[in-house]
Amino acid sequence: MFFNSISFALFLPVVFIFYWFVTNKSLRSQNILLLLSSYFFYSCWDWRFLFLLLFSTVLDYYTGLKMCDAKNENSKKFWFWLSISVNLGFLGIFKYYDFFASSFAEAVSHLGFQVSPWTLKLILPVGISFYTFHGLSYVIDIYKGRIKAEKNFIDYSLFVSFFPLLVAGPIERATHLLPQIQKKRTFDYAKAVDGLRQILWGLFKKVVIADQCAEIANTIFNNSADYSGSTLVLGAILFAFQIYGDFSGYSDIALGTARLFGIELLRNFAFPYFSRDIAEFWRRWHISLSTWFRDYLYIPLGGSKGGTWMKVRNTFIIFLVSGFWHGANWTFIIWGLLNAMYIMPSIIFNTNRVNLDVVAQGKNLPTFKELFQIIVTFGLTVFAWIFFRAENLHHAMSYISQIFSTTLFTKPEFLTNKIFLFLLIFIIVEWFGRDQQYAIAQIGGKWNKAIRWGFYYALIYLIFDFAGNEQQFIYFQF
Repeated sequence: MFFNSISFALFLPVVFIFYWFVTNKSLRSQNILLLLSSYFFYSCWDWRFLFLLLFSTVLDYYTGLKMCDAKNENSKKFWFWLSISVNLGFLGIFKYYDFFASSFAEAVSHLGFQVSPWTLKLILPVGISFYTFHGLSYVIDIYKGRIKAEKNFIDYSLFVSFFPLLVAGPIERATHLLPQIQKKRTFDYAKAVDGLRQILWGLFKKVVIADQCAEIANTIFNNSADYSGSTLVLGAILFAFQIYGDFSGYSDIALGTARLFGIELLRNFAFPYFSRDIAEFWRRWHISLSTWFRDYLYIPLGGSKGGTWMKVRNTFIIFLVSGFWHGANWTFIIWGLLNAMYIMPSIIFNTNRVNLDVVAQGKNLPTFKELFQIIVTFGLTVFAWIFFRAENLHHAMSYISQIFSTTLFTKPEFLTNKIFLFLLIFIIVEWFGRDQQYAIAQIGGKWNKAIRWGFYYALIYLIFDFAGNEQQFIYFQF
């Protein structure tokens, strides 16, 4: 079930009505309703993998209790490593086994040995990387003594499986979400309206921006040998807007949907394409994953405490793991390595925390310096996205080599497509809403009511006008 589908448009109001008008007298009933709705939501994709989600949930719930009841450190370590090993084992089998098997066969073939790798060809369970990381953070926090194990199985299961975040995040923490699940929730009209507004903007980003950019970007990437260098540049830029509109659009819908039920999820995007350097970009892009790696990998490795060499080493590890987290393909590894190289000067010269505020705070326009920084950062990001989008390394290198040819200075194709008008409008709206939680959180607050509602209806009209076949969200594959 996709957020941009008719089925979800029917599913959400039904759950909302039962939640606030049938089960509202009992917190336990509300949580059971949300849990059952979440399992139904997940099973609409493939009910068979619901058992994998349930197994992962039971494993982490049980090992969490056993760690808290452990009489000694060895027993505590046993249950901790059991959970970590099984979780990462399932993730490895479903997501990475075929990659390692094929890579091994290819490597030994260069030594003159021919090996026919035995591959599993398993379907990747949707959302496995996300709900696995939910569970990992939970057991790590228990092991480190940051939290106590949750004894209520319903509450813990809902933390792992809450349907707005189940398949593509944000990656939640038990310290943030569990207290909200355990607390009595009352309907807040203002929050519900705000949630609907964020859902509306998320759908606009997905259906109007991401999906329309995808049509052109897919055509260019899938037939890159047929196009000029300038058109390939255009394709890379359109993919940058596609993946941003797609993933941040999903996150907006997730946060807005959760708010309808009185729950606040972690923010996942903060206008990353207005960043002035790569360090700022990574503080604003997929925030829940970046902070997860910071807290559960970078800091345990020593963080920034061991001098420049340790910072460099740990940064490379983080970005390589981040690339590998996204998929079993060398293109993701190179994408992570590129971003590590981009950020390295700021790590070495200790300037990675220079741009902490919103760009051009309190101003309508950036300075020329800020504009230059934004363009350079965006350009570096777009170049790295080529590896992220390419089918394999050969495709990526071929794509890049064709860009840097004499055809780079020709007029690109597809410029007459109407998506460029909507992109311009989209960038303007995002710019003027860049100091908000999402772009239209407070837009039109001083407008005449008719104009403000006219703006909302225009967004709704465009969503329905551009809606066609349901397009899967990009991050469902991760």
